[in-house]
Amino acid sequence: MAQFRDDVINHTVSWQEVHRDIKTLAHRLLDAGPWRGIVAVTRGGLVPAAILARELDIRLVETVCILSYDEQVQGEVEVLKEPTAAGDGEHWLLIDDIVDTGATAKAARRLLPKAHFASVYAKPDSRKLVDTIVHEVSQETWIFFPWDTEAQYVKPLAEA
Repeated sequence: MAQFRDDVINHTVSWQEVHRDIKTLAHRLLDAGPWRGIVAVTRGGLVPAAILARELDIRLVETVCILSYDEQVQGEVEVLKEPTAAGDGEHWLLIDDIVDTGATAKAARRLLPKAHFASVYAKPDSRKLVDTIVHEVSQETWIFFPWDTEAQYVKPLAEA
């Protein structure tokens, strides 16, 4: 069972917010192409990749499968699958939902050094690893994305 840190600032993002933010990212990437394709960092980059593929009219979508998290605990980085069509990443868009400590981003960069790396969110420790972002958040912020959560009743603060 993962140990949850108590100094973390939890921030939940709705489907509407994340969709808006990814469309903002698409606007920022329009003139940076042309793109041969997108490489999504799984699993967090899958939803942004799907929306970007539509907005940027990209038909070729690849994945790089990197395991590094268990709940909120950073573990060893393990590359489970490398992208096969992207080569060194030249003219490819590499996408993830968030860059946090930079461990996953460094592994992806080693595989695709010439890719344009974009992320919806970035934290200060890893911001320099990404070319284009939408939001920078504090290192202590934990983003809960809608694909990782479900709606449930929460007691009012006065009752907690």
